[in-house]
Amino acid sequence: MTGTRVAVLGAGSWGTALANVAARAGNVATLIARDPELARAIAQTRENGRYLPGIAVEPSVAATADAPPAIAAADIVLLVTPAQHLRASLEGLAGAVRPATPLVIASKGIERGTDALLSTVVEEAVPHAVPAVLSGPSFAADVARGLPTAVTLACRDRAERERLATRLALPAFRLYPTDDVVGAQVGGAVKNVLAIACGACDGLALGDSARAALTARGFTEMARLGAAMGAELDTLAGLSGLGDLVLTCGSRQSRNFSLGRELGEGRPLEEILAGRRSVSEGVPTAAAVVDLARRHQVAMPISEAVADVVSGRVTVRQAVGALLARPPREEGVHGRAWGPAGG
Repeated sequence: MTGTRVAVLGAGSWGTALANVAARAGNVATLIARDPELARAIAQTRENGRYLPGIAVEPSVAATADAPPAIAAADIVLLVTPAQHLRASLEGLAGAVRPATPLVIASKGIERGTDALLSTVVEEAVPHAVPAVLSGPSFAADVARGLPTAVTLACRDRAERERLATRLALPAFRLYPTDDVVGAQVGGAVKNVLAIACGACDGLALGDSARAALTARGFTEMARLGAAMGAELDTLAGLSGLGDLVLTCGSRQSRNFSLGRELGEGRPLEEILAGRRSVSEGVPTAAAVVDLARRHQVAMPISEAVADVVSGRVTVRQAVGALLARPPREEGVHGRAWGPAGG
């Protein structure tokens, strides 16, 4: 099948990369920018100089700021808007989405205030669409350049996820389908919060051993929350969970890791955010993750520490001290406290 029309809502670095993927896979790809000036610049220069400089946009990718007609014409819509703005974006475009159109969530986060997964946001805002999730270890620059990448594609409808995988996959962009929509989202959201913690560890110069321990214990937190919310362990231990966690917890390319690193070096959060064009989703997601952990009665001390830091309740050093002062625990997702301090 050829000529599938793919609209990519959001012309940041990741949206631009996915537009390249869609075009290379033989689809008719349209990249939708919020800013008309950015759309014109991409169309004229064949480069997204604002968010992905130095990387060519495929010649066949159309760029526009007129979202409704592009959405109305699309057979597949990739949602790459920041997680906290997704609901507002969809509510303004719901009337343009044709019935049963797959809306593929490529953003990672949990809606602050409602603590809703983004698939729930899609279901509430556009109930006549089919929600799906694209998530995994993927830096935009790597994907845009065509470097080998593998990600999870989650959709509850088997026929739909197989169709999506067929239309979006490339030899260098491997898609692994699953029906575990919850697991794919929990992994992507929680890893952003944990990446801030690992970046702070790097900024404090606590060493590679400490960062590895944070990553491993962070995965335990991810697994606890995912299990409580009905996710499958195979998903959390796969690309959209452990795979994404490993990538973002050890690379300065990660927006959340680099933000955490600057926090560890002593820069105020407001100053860090003011100097960035792109969104670090772990900042608003941290509070939502902690809310969900408390609702489901699971322990997530690292995530709680990040939420405390980004809210200004504690300093990075105070958060580290509190984590180190916790009673020792047995290994594992359900490890109990032991020893004199833990009872």
